Amino acid sequence: MNTFQIQNVTLGGDDLFFILGPCAIESEEFTWQMARDIKVIADRLGIPFFFKASYDKANRTAADSYRGPGAKAGSALLGAIGKELGVPVTTDIHTPEDAEIAAEHVDFLQIPAFLCRQTDLLEAAAKTGRGVNIKKGQFLAPWDCKNIVEKMRHFGCKKFTLTERGTTFGYNNLVTDMRSLYWMRQEGVPVIFDATHSVQRPGGDGKTTGGDGELAPVLARAAVATGVDGIFMETHADPPNAFSDGPNQVPLDQLEKVLTSLVAIQNALKP
Repeated sequence: MNTFQIQNVTLGGDDLFFILGPCAIESEEFTWQMARDIKVIADRLGIPFFFKASYDKANRTAADSYRGPGAKAGSALLGAIGKELGVPVTTDIHTPEDAEIAAEHVDFLQIPAFLCRQTDLLEAAAKTGRGVNIKKGQFLAPWDCKNIVEKMRHFGCKKFTLTERGTTFGYNNLVTDMRSLYWMRQEGVPVIFDATHSVQRPGGDGKTTGGDGELAPVLARAAVATGVDGIFMETHADPPNAFSDGPNQVPLDQLEKVLTSLVAIQNALKP
């Protein structure tokens, strides 16, 4: 397993790491408050985490859906949060130009699932020298990740991960095959399970994406028991009024209980 460090987080080590935060940057005040609240919980539990929020929801179902403040303003905000709170930060990038902008402020660049085969985007992310998290496309078999891994190694990137986030299962539905986590880890890179996007119902609410957020902790527990290096979980103080992906996000007031159960499962599996 390729193990590496990003600030205080070890990826591919003996302990779980987490990627936590709201789906979107809804405002500066909201994003700062979410980051502070999550850090209090993480510190209390003694768990390493990346704070996550997206500056541009570029693949919304409808043209008039909220997107965010954009790459420059959003990345700068995340960088400021990371510096003040002492936590690494991550966000999605969508173009090679985004990679350069975000890399000035963001520690861990995330490649959206729909873009996981975009060679120019992968190359640009690799060349920044930042860590890169690549989400497996909903349309890919787990063993197809081998080609993604080979691309990243070809571009000289040594700090990257793969994320499972469900596979298209008929119309407006996703299913998670826990065997994928085992097969993806055979490539020798840390693997993350995205619990909240795995319970999406893409386009399931007509002009927005629906989902079964109450199942996110269920799948997260199964993923930890199966064997995974990290858990990605979006959380929100008020999911019904979230600007994006509300139906899938874990309510902030339930987050500590969920994280505690995940750590307990991993601890039970240790020799």
